[in-house]
Order: sequence, then C-alpha cells, then structure tokens
Amino acid sequence: MYPGKYATMHPDRAAFIMAGSGEAVSHREFDARSNRLAQLLRAQGLKRLDHYSIFMENNNRYLESCSAGYRSGLYNTCINSFLTPEELAYIVNNSESRLLITSREKLAVAVEALKSCPKVALCLVVDGGADLPPGCRDYAAAVAEHPAVPVADESLGTAMLYSSGTTGRPKGIVRPLPEQPPSQPLPLFTFLHQL
Repeated sequence: MYPGKYATMHPDRAAFIMAGSGEAVSHREFDARSNRLAQLLRAQGLKRLDHYSIFMENNNRYLESCSAGYRSGLYNTCINSFLTPEELAYIVNNSESRLLITSREKLAVAVEALKSCPKVALCLVVDGGADLPPGCRDYAAAVAEHPAVPVADESLGTAMLYSSGTTGRPKGIVRPLPEQPPSQPLPLFTFLHQL
C-alpha cells in the first residue's frame, strides 16, 4: 500500500489501530512517518536496491518501518523477533543490510548480533531512550530530524523474504524490482488483484 495515495484521499481516517492499546494512526500521520524514515535512510546513504532489516515485535512503528523501504526503492527484511543473536546476525549479513531497526524489547539480542555485522552503520531503536549503546539511536529522535516529504527519487521497493532453506540455513529470496513509482504495485500484485 502506497501511503501517499490514502493520505490524500482519506487523511484523517485510521491507517491502522493497535489492538492492545487502541492507538489509531491516521493516513496523514502514517504517510508523514514513513516519509521521515525514508529520508533518514537516504541520509544514511541507502540508495535504490540497498537493504535494511527490521527486528522487533509488532508495535506502532513496525508498518512505517516497512513502508519507508517500499517508497524508496529498498529491500527490507523483516526478521522473526524470536531468533537468537547468531541467527539474527546471519540474516542481517546474508541480506547485506546496512541498517537495523529494532526495539527496546529486542535490543539485547540485536546488540549481541551486531557485534558480527560489520556492514550495519546504524541501529534505530523504537522506544530506545537516551541510554543506548554506541552505534544505536532512539528511533523517534532520529526520524524527527528529517522532513515529512517524499524522497526526491521515490521508487518502488519490496520485502526480501527468507525461506527455511534445505541446508539448515535460511535462504534469501530477492525478487526483481522494476524501476517504477511506488504508487504502482509490483506486477505480481497486479496479477493477484485481477484474480
């Protein structure tokens, strides 16, 4: 889903509602949040076809963490939040991620994994606060430094999925990513919608 479309059509409608807390985030706010993160990703040097990973439980920043990549031509890898540090490090390295988004709840596992992930330049921590280890920043503070407008070179991104693998290690699946605006879905999704 391209958030810019719904932010224009239905700015005040809820884009999502958190089941546990009842917190509602409007399409306008969701669009602004994902734009700020996309701007941060660009500022960190991530360009079209680069990778970043998301390792956290379901929370109010999860969807925008995915959406920012979908609108900036990036591959995002959503990683099971129950993995060990070794398993997490394997997927972060295998996916060639350059940034990791995690949460305060998962920070201990992420910090241990990042010791083995030399390509990760920054770890953003949802609800991180001020007492974070080196290389980590509070998510909200970091994205607040960036404008809530689309990146200049907005393009379609997608998720990098992992299969269970036949050798005991997960295998990354990189789908081809056509160069097109994020408002146009991947051909696979157009086909499925027509079905």
